[in-house]
Amino acid sequence: MASESGQSSNPSWFTPKRLLMIFCIINMLNYVDRGAIASNGVNGSLATCTDSGICTGGSGIQGDFNLNNFQDGVLSSAFMVGLLIASPIFASLAKSHNPFRLIGVGLSVWTFAIAGCGSSFDFWSIAICRMLVGVGEASFISLAAPFIDDHAPAAQKTAWLATFYMCIPAGTALGYVYGGFVGSQFNWRVAFWVLAILMLPFPILGFVTKPLQLEGFAPLESKHTPTSIETNDSETGGDDMLAEDQALLRGSKSTSKLWDQFTIFSKDIQELLHDQVYVVNVLGYISYNFVIGAYSYWGPKAGYNIYHMSNADLLFGGMTIVCGILGTLAGGLFLDRISSTISNSFKLLSGATFLGAIFCFIAFLFKSLSGFIVFFSMGELLIFVTQAPVNYVSLRCVKPSLRPLSMAVSTVSIHIFGDVPSSPLVGVLQDQINDWRKTSLCLTSIFFLAAVIWFIGIFMKSVDVYDKDDEERSATSRRGKQTPLIEGNRDASSEI
Repeated sequence: MASESGQSSNPSWFTPKRLLMIFCIINMLNYVDRGAIASNGVNGSLATCTDSGICTGGSGIQGDFNLNNFQDGVLSSAFMVGLLIASPIFASLAKSHNPFRLIGVGLSVWTFAIAGCGSSFDFWSIAICRMLVGVGEASFISLAAPFIDDHAPAAQKTAWLATFYMCIPAGTALGYVYGGFVGSQFNWRVAFWVLAILMLPFPILGFVTKPLQLEGFAPLESKHTPTSIETNDSETGGDDMLAEDQALLRGSKSTSKLWDQFTIFSKDIQELLHDQVYVVNVLGYISYNFVIGAYSYWGPKAGYNIYHMSNADLLFGGMTIVCGILGTLAGGLFLDRISSTISNSFKLLSGATFLGAIFCFIAFLFKSLSGFIVFFSMGELLIFVTQAPVNYVSLRCVKPSLRPLSMAVSTVSIHIFGDVPSSPLVGVLQDQINDWRKTSLCLTSIFFLAAVIWFIGIFMKSVDVYDKDDEERSATSRRGKQTPLIEGNRDASSEI
């Protein structure tokens, strides 16, 4: 880290707009990978033989490694193992290591893991690489949104978050097209290698540029204070101690540091769980993601069975892309227009989800395909309005130093309790009632539960903790260490 004078004379290369642009590209590449591995060009199919003995060779990952459907399904979600384990770890490490450098570490892991996917030789090798992809993505998922929130213009914070999260549906859709084209024209391995090359400049940039600092995190050089053991060693001379005693002391210090890290992590988790606004927001998000996850998996099959769509994948994919981009941007812009507060966020979350649920519910009641498309599109547009507000609440209802962990816990929760169990549970429901229209209506009704949970948040006492001077920020500011490393936010920091 540079000195104080260095901070003012040698600002970071990043400006707020550059930061947003680069983070959007990284987020896009993350989701292009998810779309690519699910595409027919990369995922492929098993070899098939007709009754007459004519056989067709397999293609893609499934064909090359001769995977059954269970193994193929594991590959599509293996990244989530690494993501769920590593997200809280990276969020906790942000207190003792520069968060910007941690993103560089995570993106480095992601790049090598993606290259490893392209070089894999059997099921276990590619499965392990997919788990490491999740580890690499975890640092970015936990830390990118707090950086954007720190450096976005005050009147456009939710719009900037919306722009960032808009890359999720756009990247996934682009991944389908990209994977299909590269897999059919070249080879499925090429799709991964090209993604690794495209991502490579960003971890390099994260290490060679001057690191940025998050609000609520003191500069690292101010965090190190000599321990009593270190002081004693320097005064008496380490040579007087036996080598065995020195090794024991070092081991004791390492164990103590690990225990301290665990203690801090436990206290932070308890603080999050006792924050009623945060808990209500995440519970609503879990209910919401339960439906979205099942929609993405079962939607085309339900559409094919209810309305006999010949191109269900393309139709559902197209509606989701357009509605996802427009709805996400609209949600951020609208919240900024009515004033970005936690209370207004809950109003928008509950209102948009409730209206969206009504339109989606009515859509599945239509007998005609045209009526379904019109109402379901309007419903999806309203449903995706929630993306920026829900993440805004997670960032703003906790103190600045807890924002990375709040994003990590939110991500872990919506996957473990939301989209991961929703697909098999909906499958069980369909097996019982054997009617895709009724199954879809039951699933859609859970949106109403999410709307009710978020509606409760409107009446809760909420404080935008980011704008509240807590002890950590005040102490850091008095030491003169709060000067931001990003050009364009200097004037705002001088006011602090």
